[in-house]
Amino acid sequence: MRLIYIVIGGLAVLLGVIGIFLPLLPTTPFLLVAAWAFAKSSPRLEHWLVTHPRLGPPLRDWRERGAIPARAKVIAIAAMAASLAYVLLVPSIPAYGKIGAAVVLACCATFIVTRPSS
Repeated sequence: MRLIYIVIGGLAVLLGVIGIFLPLLPTTPFLLVAAWAFAKSSPRLEHWLVTHPRLGPPLRDWRERGAIPARAKVIAIAAMAASLAYVLLVPSIPAYGKIGAAVVLACCATFIVTRPSS
């Protein structure tokens, strides 16, 4: 089981690093998954990730204060708004789908906005 968590953590770190260079792929959520997986499997890898000079600060901010970087908040809210606009403009999506998407995205946006900024 330990190996599975190490593989999950490794893949999450890889996706997180790719997200640094691709604007629409989030970095921090993948790093949070990696930290969780490494915490279950390898304290050494968890320590490496949390203390890494580039990857560690958002993890430490989240662990210490539940903080999300302001830039990440703006990108997330903009992506959700664009997604909702698309859903609302596609005529083949039924009304209950549009309402459901609006409710879910509004809840997610509320959570993000109410977190402290790092």
